[in-house]
Amino acid sequence: MSAAGAHRERVVITGIGAVTPLGNTWRATWEALLAGRSGVGPITQFNATDFPTRIAAEVKGFDPAAFLPVKRLNRSSRCTQLSIAAAREAVADAGLGPTLEGVEAAVVLNSAVSGFPEIEKATGTLGTQGLRHISPSFVASALTNMAACEVAIDLGVHGPVNASALACASGTHALLEAGRLLLDGDADVVVAGGADAAITPVMFGGLSTMRGLSKNNDAPEQASRPFDADRDGFVFGEGAVVFTLERLSDAAARGARIYAEVSGAAMTSDAFHIVAPEPDGQYAALAITKTLAKARLDPADVDLVCAHGTSTKANDKTETAAIHQAFGGHAGALAVTAPKSMTGHLIGAAGALGALVCVMAIAESAVPPTINYQTPDPDCDLDYVPNQARAMTVRHAVTNAFGFGGQNCVVAFSAL
Repeated sequence: MSAAGAHRERVVITGIGAVTPLGNTWRATWEALLAGRSGVGPITQFNATDFPTRIAAEVKGFDPAAFLPVKRLNRSSRCTQLSIAAAREAVADAGLGPTLEGVEAAVVLNSAVSGFPEIEKATGTLGTQGLRHISPSFVASALTNMAACEVAIDLGVHGPVNASALACASGTHALLEAGRLLLDGDADVVVAGGADAAITPVMFGGLSTMRGLSKNNDAPEQASRPFDADRDGFVFGEGAVVFTLERLSDAAARGARIYAEVSGAAMTSDAFHIVAPEPDGQYAALAITKTLAKARLDPADVDLVCAHGTSTKANDKTETAAIHQAFGGHAGALAVTAPKSMTGHLIGAAGALGALVCVMAIAESAVPPTINYQTPDPDCDLDYVPNQARAMTVRHAVTNAFGFGGQNCVVAFSAL
């Protein structure tokens, strides 16, 4: 990413789109975050009666037929449908569109498990009904890159179309990659973000055997409780969060509204375990430190950290340690918020949701709370903005995303 120096090109966000468990637009999502509203409830997408975890953070009231004709509906996954809705909103919010035909544009739309439901459904169909009943669109709809490609088709994008899978760090990586495309001159506009939608029986069966999910079925709105001593696991969710990014010079020339600058980004790898974080948090801390260096920020310049904050024992403890290492004596002065307390874990969209929190905190001088924070954990000793939103000036913010396999991706955002 570009640094914030006066003589270097800079990358800015000019549009936002979102479909999340809190709302079907970015504004509805943001207002629900500020209100401390939970999007977690009983699973409705399959019969979870016999499952140990029967709750999830589902998108509610979303009608894909409002966005796509029947032919495209039949060939597309739920992940793709959410992505198209969010991408259209992001482009319109930037004052562009309804298509990007004639614009040097690109799409970077990342996900972690986007094809999982299609594979699960086709496997069941093969076993119960036979080969002839498998949809001819199955393979294409299950590919990881298909949401990005369908967004490109929808918007008329003829430049680069990228899709990467970095587990829970996918959404932040999309912004890193978007910045590279803009600064390398490969695009003038990049539609970038993350999406996932895989609330299925097999997914929940697998996650249940991993013992990573919260079992607080009787009080779903209280189930996701990052950094709280009584946390018992994460809440699985779905959604799509997408941004329109441009070079600052181009955005200023067309008089675009600018939310914030994407001032730095970096990645590291724990190289430790396929699901567990490296216990000391040293490589997560290194990703933060590298991001600050690229953004030309000192630790004391940062006002807000949007935490990965999954509500699991190991992740929250390790992330707290990483923040202490990266920010030193300034760690205690940071506001640290965990939106997963309200949205659950949006997997491939999680990092992009964190970016939305940072961008809007800068734009509107407000920080959403970490809800369900009741009992302090001695291993988690930062200011987690407990239970109520906070009015405060945010000049520089950082969002953390740490994915399965030890993939750490951090992005910094700055006010202009």
